[in-house]
Amino acid sequence: MDMISKLPPNIIETVLCFLPIQEAARTSILSREWRYHWIKIPKLVFIEDTFQVSTGSAEPPFTSQTIDQLIKRRKLFNAIYQVLFMHRDPIHEFTLSMVTNATCFEFDRIMLHLSQRNTVKKLKLEFISGYKLPSSIFSFHRLTDLHLTGCDLDNEPTFNGFGNLASLYFQEVMVCRKTLLHLLSSCPLLKSVYLNIDNSALQDGDGSTVINLFQCLPVIENLSIGFGIIECFAQDEIPQALPIALVHLKYLCIKDICFIHNCGLPILILLIKSSPNLEKLKLEILDDSWVDISERRDSSTVEDDSDIWLEHLNELEIVNMIYRNFELDFVKLILAKSPVLKKVRIFLYNEVAKDEALHISGILKQSPHASPVVRSYC
Repeated sequence: MDMISKLPPNIIETVLCFLPIQEAARTSILSREWRYHWIKIPKLVFIEDTFQVSTGSAEPPFTSQTIDQLIKRRKLFNAIYQVLFMHRDPIHEFTLSMVTNATCFEFDRIMLHLSQRNTVKKLKLEFISGYKLPSSIFSFHRLTDLHLTGCDLDNEPTFNGFGNLASLYFQEVMVCRKTLLHLLSSCPLLKSVYLNIDNSALQDGDGSTVINLFQCLPVIENLSIGFGIIECFAQDEIPQALPIALVHLKYLCIKDICFIHNCGLPILILLIKSSPNLEKLKLEILDDSWVDISERRDSSTVEDDSDIWLEHLNELEIVNMIYRNFELDFVKLILAKSPVLKKVRIFLYNEVAKDEALHISGILKQSPHASPVVRSYC
């Protein structure tokens, strides 16, 4: 213990950051020197499941489960209040994972307290039910990383942006089109964006287009986005290319894309044409049974591929590929237009038969390759 106590304070703080907050707090009883170390750590993580409540039976009745949940919730918030009250140094990272209702006044108070201190750089909030975030979320002006799961985000007209935000992660977030565009356009340094949000909230028809969406991301390097999100902005004719290319984009992942959909291939071609420095492309294909007949594409070919040349692409990954010409023709196009491509990984849909898988592999091996070193895994 004496050897550990002699470590520099910043090293001790780093070690304590790897411990659950309860364990970090318990180090205060080790010695007089350790009494105040834990209240200086810059990273606070609170996970509701770690605040256990003892029960008398393995399968408590519903009423007991509800009471236990309330007790656990009270323990969690009491712990957060106590830590924040005693904490001395700046809090740079704050994480909370819990089940909550649409409104949670206890956490609203915590958010307000943290926004007033204005030191948080990384904020991660994970909820099961759609917690409506308070307006104080827009006052975290030092944020560099914002990670939200299971939240509802309303528009804040007076919001001036997160000037330092470099990473944005939205999972199951309810946000309208106006709010999304306002947020993205107000974060000029965004380099990494993950958007997998409820599309129903984007159906507000405010006239914004695909061009409006991507012009909000001038310095984007890593982008993961749901196909349905782009589709909501592609109600009119899809342009051949973006007015301003995504010259910094190196990694692109499109989730739940459907090649048979009218917008599927045009959107994909638009993005790869507008990303001259793309290095990795990942596509997660969605079962196309949901696509209405009126929205289905007649042809699998690209009308004009003469200006497609992926000079820097070295990896292509496709998940849940179906045995259809739509997908096969696209892979063949990438093989023919990527001179430095090294790896093509294809994970077939689980209902694709083994003989079909062998046939796909054979077709791809015989297709023209612009790269002499590419290897395909199917």
